[in-house]
Amino acid sequence: MARTRRSTRRTAARTKASSSIGSSSDEEWLTLDEVCTKLKVSRRTWDRWQERGQAPRSIRLPGNGPYRIRPEWLQEWLDNQEQA
Repeated sequence: MARTRRSTRRTAARTKASSSIGSSSDEEWLTLDEVCTKLKVSRRTWDRWQERGQAPRSIRLPGNGPYRIRPEWLQEWLDNQEQA
């Protein structure tokens, strides 16, 4: 009986973790295309900012994957641009 409880707890924990990751990942991360569209800049402009170290904070997914940006990172970057 104790074994059943453990497996139920583990399953519940996994389900909770995977559902929170799955549902929030779409809302929490922006693609590079989305960011460029929001900022009304071209991909080339983004690439120049990236080369100069002036782009918003971002991560690159493993395996030379696409860039992802959290909305709060973008907002922080925009706030810093206003102050400069």
